[in-house]
Amino acid sequence: MNQTQMWVFFMSFLFLLNMTESVEDEVKKSLINFLGKLSNSNGQQNPFYSWSSSSDPCINLWQGVECDSRNISVRKLFLDRSNFSGTFDAATLCNVESLAASLTVISINGNNISGGIQDDIANCKQLTRLHISGNQFFGSLPTSLAMLSNLKRLDISNNKFSGKLPDLSRISGLKSFHAQNNQLSGEVPKFDFSNLDQFNVSYNNFSGRIPDIGEWLSAGSFINNPELCGDPLPKKCTSLQEEAKSDSDESGGPSTNQILMYSGYAALALALIIFIVFKMCKRKKKEGEKTDTVLNKVAAVDDGIDKPSVTSSEYKTGVSRSEYSMNSEIGMVSSSLVVLTSPMVNTLKFEDLLQAPAELLGRGKYGSLYKVMLDNGTVMVVKRIKDLTSSSNDFKQRMQALEQVKHPNVLPLLAFYSSKQEKLLIYDYQQNGSLLRLLHGTSKAFDWTSRLGIAAAIAEALAFMHHELSEHGIAHGTLKSSNILLNKNMEPCLSEYGVMVLDDQESLSLASPNVTGSSNAFKADIYGFGVILLELLTGKLVRSNGIDLADWVHSVVREEWTVEVFDRSLISEGASEERMVSLLQVAVKCVNRSPQDRPSMKKVAAMISTIKEEDERSLIFEA
Repeated sequence: MNQTQMWVFFMSFLFLLNMTESVEDEVKKSLINFLGKLSNSNGQQNPFYSWSSSSDPCINLWQGVECDSRNISVRKLFLDRSNFSGTFDAATLCNVESLAASLTVISINGNNISGGIQDDIANCKQLTRLHISGNQFFGSLPTSLAMLSNLKRLDISNNKFSGKLPDLSRISGLKSFHAQNNQLSGEVPKFDFSNLDQFNVSYNNFSGRIPDIGEWLSAGSFINNPELCGDPLPKKCTSLQEEAKSDSDESGGPSTNQILMYSGYAALALALIIFIVFKMCKRKKKEGEKTDTVLNKVAAVDDGIDKPSVTSSEYKTGVSRSEYSMNSEIGMVSSSLVVLTSPMVNTLKFEDLLQAPAELLGRGKYGSLYKVMLDNGTVMVVKRIKDLTSSSNDFKQRMQALEQVKHPNVLPLLAFYSSKQEKLLIYDYQQNGSLLRLLHGTSKAFDWTSRLGIAAAIAEALAFMHHELSEHGIAHGTLKSSNILLNKNMEPCLSEYGVMVLDDQESLSLASPNVTGSSNAFKADIYGFGVILLELLTGKLVRSNGIDLADWVHSVVREEWTVEVFDRSLISEGASEERMVSLLQVAVKCVNRSPQDRPSMKKVAAMISTIKEEDERSLIFEA
């Protein structure tokens, strides 16, 4: 090679190197601009993310960024639960050719991001996962979403999206689609349901007949869409709906004659409904005197012995109410209900609870639980506790301390009533029941990802509460799977937090062997949480046929780690044995017989978070 050729080669090399550096600068600038709009920081550096144009996202390991094995291109963005409150600017990412060609995952779950999604998202053609759940997105979804042909998992749940779904059925490899808890409307598109392992469009405004889904999905994927009909929902489609759908498919919309015909049907149906409602109201009025009330239930339960119920009308005339009114020092009964958090109960009086229809949900050693429906249609749960040793003033102070501490996975107390004899606690009714019921009371599959997600959420909530309330000495006190309720989005909520703390040493000793004294209440919580983890992993009851679950697991662990411990449904599902064993190790640490050797909830939450992140990343690689 002569000198001229060497010079040309050298200059070409410098030119290519320069091009490479300019591309890298463009990628860095794009990422930093994207983060700025996401965090609404107006150009200011986000304190949680040290992204800088003077560093390299791959070599310097920018937080939330994952690169390829050669550290030359950005592959994944994990920006979940970072308190972002800006907008999602897809153009800044997807209009940079080199970044759009390498980016496979965008995950921004659990922030407060608003606005819509731009059509430019279609330029990120290599995306396999797009997770934007739990934000404040609104407006219609762009039709360009259907152009993401490599997409495997799409989660837009828990936002405010409206309008019709794009034709996502065009994405042949889509394996998971979550759109629950939005305001989407129109018909459910005909996805390739045989290819989907997860699908949920519940709590929207979809209408019409559900497409043929075979045996792949349950009714839970479609519930709370009032205008949806057909299998697997119990609501069957009428011939009118069938005919309307058929005509719409053939002609693109109903004719004038069909509209008139349907209007006639609607008028006839409306008249029939009015007649039925009138009859039901009349019948309900007649039966009103037979309706149980909260007061009747309370009066009928004394030391676990049922007594004849007393109707509300009988109560007004002949039953003493002194036991259920405030002490004479407090004064009027109407002031006895202390409202804490919810505007909808600001006008609620104690008498409203006494007169409302009630259903006994359960009775335990320390109290009873009632489902109450108020006149305005609001459904609440009332927890009645008897013989609590703390004074009314101490109880009130504790409830007010709890009211100051908020966490999305802790069910807030709406109001309470306290007297010397008993306490009443008022909560929102959670229609999806408890974790105990989900684990042991139904035949529906409860997959590994859901169980791990619930474990992580509970751990995080409990760690938060322990930290915030440590100086008050308020732990949960009665932590068990029946006190973990599932909200409308199937997210876990700790209920009855702090109700029994410092008041019942027997409940502490039952919840945690070798725990005595209120100073160990937090250690009792950790033991209770460990037992919940064992329930999630084994699918077994806490006590069955006289065998204690923690004792049984300890005996198995002493011999060797074995898959016999785990729920068979998890094994058949193909859940990672490695991560199940990791979670089992956490559970065993929590149920250690020595309270002092149990880890703090902060450490427990961190360990479970690590397991969850590993599990999520393994799913991404599989996709």
